[in-house]
Amino acid sequence: MSRIGNRPIALAPGVDVNVEERSVSVKGPLGQLRWALADGIDVDVAEGAVRVRRQGDSPRSKALHGLTRVELSNLVEGVTKGFRRTLELTGVGYRAQAQGQSMTLNVGFAHPVTVAIPQGVQTSVERQTMISVTGIDKRLVTQTAANIRRVRPPDVYKQKGIKYAGEVLRKKAGKAGKK
Repeated sequence: MSRIGNRPIALAPGVDVNVEERSVSVKGPLGQLRWALADGIDVDVAEGAVRVRRQGDSPRSKALHGLTRVELSNLVEGVTKGFRRTLELTGVGYRAQAQGQSMTLNVGFAHPVTVAIPQGVQTSVERQTMISVTGIDKRLVTQTAANIRRVRPPDVYKQKGIKYAGEVLRKKAGKAGKK
């Protein structure tokens, strides 16, 4: 049995979960999200909790059992609290500017790089070197943060680039050179 898949998801006050045919919609104070159910997976809502069940014991349904439970848990958390990823820019002259649904990054290239921000995700620049990505959909927030980080990944030799807040980079020694 799946340990993760069998755990119930507690619903906070103000969160409504509706199961319609092969999809689950979760509505809360911050918005509404939807998840499509795979074949062989059922969802029950009762007594302020959501339970995920599987119909068979095939390897595919076992894998989808835990996945569906975690995704539904992320939907419930997203519509109540939301998700946030913070990025740090490290390097001389590195800075960011948010402009509507795009972000301009000056990260050591000869030209500024523009990154498109999808609908449902908000970005803000707290300082010129701190970017905050927020939204209710965890997949969208983390993918957007990864796309921004991909513009200039952190360099372990020079300690420059875009990294997640709290990410620890171990500095590597450069070439030893001849003596």
